[in-house]
Amino acid sequence: MPHNGQMKLFTGTANPALGQEVADFLGISLGGVHISRFASGEIYVRYEESVRGIDVFVLQPLSAPVNENLVELLIMIDALKRASAGRITAVIPYYGYARQEKKTAPREPITARMVADIITTVGADRVLTMDLHAPAIQGFFNIPVDHMTALPMLAQYIRGKGIANGVIIAPDAGIVKKAEKLATMLDLPLGVMYKRRPAHNVAQTTFVIGEVDGMQPIIIEDIIDTGGSVEQVIEALLSRGALPEIHILATHGVFSPPALERLNHPAIKEIVVTNTIAIPPERRPANLKILSVAPLLGDTIRRIHQNISVSALFN
Repeated sequence: MPHNGQMKLFTGTANPALGQEVADFLGISLGGVHISRFASGEIYVRYEESVRGIDVFVLQPLSAPVNENLVELLIMIDALKRASAGRITAVIPYYGYARQEKKTAPREPITARMVADIITTVGADRVLTMDLHAPAIQGFFNIPVDHMTALPMLAQYIRGKGIANGVIIAPDAGIVKKAEKLATMLDLPLGVMYKRRPAHNVAQTTFVIGEVDGMQPIIIEDIIDTGGSVEQVIEALLSRGALPEIHILATHGVFSPPALERLNHPAIKEIVVTNTIAIPPERRPANLKILSVAPLLGDTIRRIHQNISVSALFN
């Protein structure tokens, strides 16, 4: 259904602070929506204003508790569809289940694809997301997907540190392309580490390609979850003569236990993430810096609404 030229932004309960920041950037008020839980734990959603014919954006990262937040998003989309919204864009700054994007053993699900199918089936017309763990997940959707990246923002921040003897570290083969882009942006050398995963949330670093002796590592990740992978990489770097002044950059700070203990490592100078996920104070490691993606999401939302090219934001 074509929209009538009006735009509204609503936020779920996963990261309302980010939703408010995006609304402030756009110069609009957040739309009114009532979200509550029944005694049984079931989710209730009711929009407090008309959305008929309107271009609606719903912001909800699929962070912990991921299943709660996913179902909440689905119910919000369903309510909008039944209220005759003109167009529904699911703004998912952090796409949960993205690490289950392929089968690595017999009889496993491809959960990232299943989630894409559900979001589409329930009524989303478009998806806006950031730094998917596997960019190919865009192809799981049969609706338009705007896949934004925080890499330029992270690069700009670390450039301001003036690190002369830095080296960009890709902690595994899957993130080499992103690390190469960052190294090019900052005009720094690149190091690549290879690891294997004997079990879920367990990483073992095997070897390092590139010179790190006497250099200040800048590790780039898309997600920091339990911190096990980062811990392995740090120990491997230090054993090869890297300076104990390590910067860690990531878009999504999941910080599942025991991340706090692992990331309070004396060799870590700073951890830089964005606010795609709401991080409560008790889950924040020392030396944590949080950058806001609200301007990027807000600019993208405005361009989607006005049917202006989004790709210009990558330049």
